[in-house]
Amino acid sequence: MKSRSHSAATIVSLAVLAVFWALHEFLPNRQTVQASRYFDTLLAVFTGSFILSLLTFRPSSRVGARIRGLVPLASVVLLALIVWELLTIKSGALPLPYFPSVENIVSVFFTDWKTLGVSILHSLRLLFIGYFIGLAAGIPLGISMGWSPRWNYWASPFLRFIGPIPATAWIPIAMAIFPTSFTASIFLIALACFFPVTIMTWSGIANVSKSYYEIARTLGATPFYLIRKVALPAALPGIFVGLFMGLGVAFVTLVVGELLGVKAGLGWYINWAQGWAEYSKVYAALFVMAVLFSGIITLLFKFKDRVLVWQRGLIRW
Repeated sequence: MKSRSHSAATIVSLAVLAVFWALHEFLPNRQTVQASRYFDTLLAVFTGSFILSLLTFRPSSRVGARIRGLVPLASVVLLALIVWELLTIKSGALPLPYFPSVENIVSVFFTDWKTLGVSILHSLRLLFIGYFIGLAAGIPLGISMGWSPRWNYWASPFLRFIGPIPATAWIPIAMAIFPTSFTASIFLIALACFFPVTIMTWSGIANVSKSYYEIARTLGATPFYLIRKVALPAALPGIFVGLFMGLGVAFVTLVVGELLGVKAGLGWYINWAQGWAEYSKVYAALFVMAVLFSGIITLLFKFKDRVLVWQRGLIRW
């Protein structure tokens, strides 16, 4: 029964692919296409790879089962592309320049790859510098607050008062204090990450069972040993939640920070392309953001599964 459903899904996906090819080749265009050869080549490579993978790998094999598991999703994506093509390049129902065709979006990756690539590198640099500064400040403070009542007494009111303020609300002050827009953007990203990382680290350390400490003390453990070998390992699940939350707000703050006047970055690229009404570049940058940010979160999840082996698969991405 399962093999029949896989076969039906494969036939449907091939039919959808054939419809897309027919639509692309025979239905006349109502919009101008820039560098269509790139899209034609990409579509041919995708079609050949798709058919070859279906013919090469047996459904019973691990790779074949995974490929056939992706077939329904590929069909839905192709259907969405068909609808988009009908509404844009084939009918003009969605007007230019706000709704470019898939061909024009794909051509951006080949015709403007240098500027897009430099923007990606600048965004990654800005993101990681700000993120790790936020971690370097938030994790030690969270550990200190969770371990020491004195630290908790003095730092807790500060966090309760300053923490809920969105990092982007500090833009006027950051621009006045820091000498460049780059350092101001780093400050905003670090500030955005700092609050969730500190709160979750503090909560994780504070909620460690007291019996763990008592058992370790009877064996002669020092306070430093208790923090390093007892408190931190027990608090790691909460700390990782803070890391994920901090990474999410870092993405948002990154794009806003790049609108402050930096000379490169994906946020800058989107703003620059929008100013010239080149919305195909805007959509291309949004696609890159989705792939890039999703990939970074996936890597963090892989790292968490390696560190927290006993919680592998508990939270999925």
